[in-house]
Amino acid sequence: MVAIVTGSAGLIGAEAVRFFANKGLDVIGIDNDMRAYFFGKEASTNWSKYQLIKEVKNYSHEDVDVRNYNALEKIFRKFGTSIDLILHTAAQPSHDWAVKEPLTDFHVNANGTLNLLELTRLFSPSAVFIFTSTNKVYGDKPNYLPLEELDTRWEISAEHKFYGRGIDETMGIDSTLHSLFGASKVAADVLVQEYGKYFQMHTVCFRGGCLTGPGHSGAELHGFLSYLAKCALTGTQYTVYGYNGKQVRDNIHSNDLVDAFWHFFLAPRIGEIYNIGGGRYANCSMLEAISMAEQLTDRDFNWTYSKANRTGDHIWWISDISRFRQHYPKWKFTHDMKDIMSAVINGQAARLVK
Repeated sequence: MVAIVTGSAGLIGAEAVRFFANKGLDVIGIDNDMRAYFFGKEASTNWSKYQLIKEVKNYSHEDVDVRNYNALEKIFRKFGTSIDLILHTAAQPSHDWAVKEPLTDFHVNANGTLNLLELTRLFSPSAVFIFTSTNKVYGDKPNYLPLEELDTRWEISAEHKFYGRGIDETMGIDSTLHSLFGASKVAADVLVQEYGKYFQMHTVCFRGGCLTGPGHSGAELHGFLSYLAKCALTGTQYTVYGYNGKQVRDNIHSNDLVDAFWHFFLAPRIGEIYNIGGGRYANCSMLEAISMAEQLTDRDFNWTYSKANRTGDHIWWISDISRFRQHYPKWKFTHDMKDIMSAVINGQAARLVK
C-alpha cells in the first residue's frame, strides 16, 4: 500500500508520514519547502524533511511543487492503483500573506488541489483523498453570533445552539468576508466535495480550527501556539491583534488529528465534510494562552497590543466535532489544552537548543 502525503515536512504532514508508515504503508512525501518562501528562513521545514528521510525507513521524498501538474503526474503514473491514500496538507496557510500574492495563494491552494484530485481520478480512483481544509471557509460569519465579553475570553451566549458543542457544519459560507486565503480554501474545499460526489470518490474535507503540536516550526504569520511558545522562550515581543486579546481558538494536537484521518481511511465515505478541532475539550483565548505559557516557562511574557484586528479574524471559534464522532465513534481526544501547550513549548525548546 502506498500513501502520498503533500506538505510532508510540515506539522500535519510529518505527523502523518510517521503515523501511516508505522501502520505499514510506503509513504511518498511531496514538499518543496514553500513555508520558507512564505514566511522566511525561520519557518523552513527542511529540518523536518531531513529527520523523516533519516528516521522513517519506508519514506521517500519528492521536492515537487503541487502547482506542477507534469511533475505530479510522473509520481501518480509510477505508482498508479497501488496508491491507497492521498493526504493533501500542502497549502499557503496565512490570511495576511495571501494579500501579498493573491495569485500564488490561489494557485497553491486551489489549483494545487485540483491537480491532485484530477490525477487521483485518472490513476488511483479507488484511493482515499483526505484534504486539510480550514474553518476559514466560513469567513467571518461566526463573528455575528451572539457573543459576550468575559474576563479572559469571548464566549457565545449560553442560549445559542452552538454553546454546548461549538459551531457545526450548518454554518453557511455565503455572504461573508473570507479573506483571500479563505476564498482559495473554499475553492479547494468545494472541489474536493465535487470530485467525491460527481465521480463517487472517497474524499473528505477536514475543516480545522487551530492545528498544532511539537513539530510546528512557528512563524509570526502562521502557527498561533507555536509562535507564541517561541516568543515565550526567547523573550521576543509578541503582538496580540484586536478583540482585547480575548479571541478564542480551539486547538487540536497533530497526533489526534492524524488519528482522525486514520479512522476515515479505514472506513471512507464519499464527498464528506467535517469540522475538526479541540472543540469544548481543548480551547483557549489569547490571554489564556499567554497565562499558560508564563506558567509553563516560569517567565514573564513579552507582549504588546494592537487595537486593529486582522481582517476576517474570528472572535470566537470552537468546532462542533459531533458529526465526525457520530460516524467514527471509536476516535477520541488524547491531548487536552495543557498537554498541547506543554508539547508545543517542549518542541520549540528542543529546536532552539540546536
